Amino acid sequence: MSKITLSYDGAIAVLTVSNESKLNALTTTMLDALYRHLSEIDRSTDTRAVIVTGAGEKAFCCGADIAEWGGLAPAEFARGWVRDGHRIFDRLARLSKPTIGALNGHAFGGGLELAAACDIRVMTPRATLALPEAKVGIVPGWSGTQRLMRLIPEPVAKEMALFGRRISAGRARDVGFVAEITDNVLGAAHQIAADLADVSPRANEITKTMIHGAVGEDRGAAIEALGAAAAGASADRDEGVDAFLNKRSTKFTGQ
Repeated sequence: MSKITLSYDGAIAVLTVSNESKLNALTTTMLDALYRHLSEIDRSTDTRAVIVTGAGEKAFCCGADIAEWGGLAPAEFARGWVRDGHRIFDRLARLSKPTIGALNGHAFGGGLELAAACDIRVMTPRATLALPEAKVGIVPGWSGTQRLMRLIPEPVAKEMALFGRRISAGRARDVGFVAEITDNVLGAAHQIAADLADVSPRANEITKTMIHGAVGEDRGAAIEALGAAAAGASADRDEGVDAFLNKRSTKFTGQ
């Protein structure tokens, strides 16, 4: 059965991509579930970190299930499948909590793009990365030519996308895409998450927003969110709201 499950280990949320008979390929139902889970996690005040991993040992995620999009008309494919995938992966990339990709196996196509939406990645030594879309007549559609390009050198992206070459775990670490190679990716991911226990979640959220603003990840929203947070902490904001609710004139102090 294809699904994405959400479980909790204390303050750590764990998202597991599960469709083992198809190497954890993503279906529409799974993408919808991922978006719902991410919304729940973002609202949680108890969650400090998020781990994204795959079921089994063969694959983290080998992209989109071709049976889901193979019969779509071009306009429907572009407007629905590609844009919906972008919206959902953007939700992961811009999550307020730190995210850790635990690559327990191969990450191809949309699976690599899913990993790229995480803040940090650990990877098993037996896994590889690839962008094989051209082999089935399509192109990377969920940020493989966009977000991924901010994380790895252009020649490496071209090596995968144009020449169909797989990148080993060692190579992924060499180019900075992966932070750690280990046989126990979930254990390593949990340790990274546990290290956040002594870190201010609010400071982390603001820092992540600032970094995203610097690299162009939803820059407009990042700038406005920081501005809103600063304004929301002011005495003028409290005065404005109170004056509105009590139908009186404002007495702003600039504080």
